[in-house]
Amino acid sequence: MKNLTVIGIDIAKTIFQIHGADRDGKVLVKKRISRSGFLAYMADLPRCVVGMESCGGSNYWAKELLKLGFEVKLMSPFQVKKYTDHQKNDARDAAACCEAVSRAGTRFVAVKNEVQSDMQALHRVRSHYVEERTALMNMIRGLLLESGIAIAKGQTHLMKKLVELVYGENEQLRPTEKRLFQRLKEDLDKVEEEIVHYTSQVEKYAKEDEACRRIQSIEGIGPVSATALIAKVGNCSEFQKGRDLSAFLGLVPKQYSSADKQVLGGITKHGDRYIRQLLIHGGRSCVQAASRVDKRTGEFCKNDPHSVWIRKLKNEIGVNRASVAVANKNARMVVAILKNKTTFCPEMAHYSESIGV
Repeated sequence: MKNLTVIGIDIAKTIFQIHGADRDGKVLVKKRISRSGFLAYMADLPRCVVGMESCGGSNYWAKELLKLGFEVKLMSPFQVKKYTDHQKNDARDAAACCEAVSRAGTRFVAVKNEVQSDMQALHRVRSHYVEERTALMNMIRGLLLESGIAIAKGQTHLMKKLVELVYGENEQLRPTEKRLFQRLKEDLDKVEEEIVHYTSQVEKYAKEDEACRRIQSIEGIGPVSATALIAKVGNCSEFQKGRDLSAFLGLVPKQYSSADKQVLGGITKHGDRYIRQLLIHGGRSCVQAASRVDKRTGEFCKNDPHSVWIRKLKNEIGVNRASVAVANKNARMVVAILKNKTTFCPEMAHYSESIGV
C-alpha cells in the first residue's frame, strides 16, 4: 500500500468506488465504500494524486481531500470517457479516472473556492428564473392566440398588451379570461422580481472581485458574463494560452483535416453552453456597437482598431459569424488579461501577438 501513487474515484450519492495503483500501473486498491465511511478510509491511505470527474459534489469532496493532504485533480467527464471500456460500471469508471489523471495530456479543472461556488449558485438560480419567465411568456402568448390576439416579439410588447387587456376597458377577453391572465401577469411579475434580485447579487460580486473587474473592461463582457467566467475557470491557471479557453468553451471550429487537406467547419460547441451563449450575445452587442453610425456626421461612432476589425469581419462573413468570432476573441483576451493582470486596450486588441493569445 505504501507504493500507492495515484487514485481514481467514482463518486455518487451513496456509494463511492476507489481504484488505486502504483507508478507502474499495478492495481493496489479496488474498493467500494459508503459515503459516510469515505473520508475515514481515505485518511488511512498514503498521500498521493487523486483524480475525479468534475460533477455534482466533486468540489466538496476535492476540498475535503485537500484538507487531508492529497493532491486532487478534477477532470471533465469528456476527458475521462476516452479511457473507459464499452461496458460501464463504477469500477471501470474509477479505473478510467485513475488512468486519465496519470496521463500527461489530460486537461484538469480547477477546484472552486467559496466565492466561485457562490457565484455559480447565483447563476444557476438566476438561470432557472429566466427560463421560467421565458416559458411563462410563451404560454401566455399561446393562450392569447387562442383568443385571436397576436403580440409582437419582446417582453416589453407582451407586458404592455397584457396590462391593456387585463386592466383596460375592452371586450377582447371574457371576464373568466381576464381573471386568468391577471393571475398569470402576477406570476410573471413575481418571477421578474426574483430575476432582478439575483441579478443585483451577481452585479455585487462583479464589483467586488478584482478578476471580474479586469475582464469587464473587455467590450462585450458585462457583470453576468464576467462572474460566470470566473466561477467556471477561476484565474485561468489551467490554460496555457487563450485558444485553450476558446476550445474549452466550444468556440473554435471543428476540423476535418487529413494530410495536406484542411477543412474547418462550424464551432464545436463543447463545454459550458451557458457561458458560450453569454459570450456570443456579448459578441453580437460588440458588432452592433461597432456598426453604429452618428446621424449628424454620417460617420461611425467608434473608430478604434478593434471596432474597425469587427466591422471588416462583419462585412466579410456576416453578423452571426462575426458575433461568434468576437466571442472567440474575447475568450482568448480573458486568459491574457487574467494572466498578465492588465485591462482591455482597444488599440492593441486586434494584434493577437501583442496580448499573448
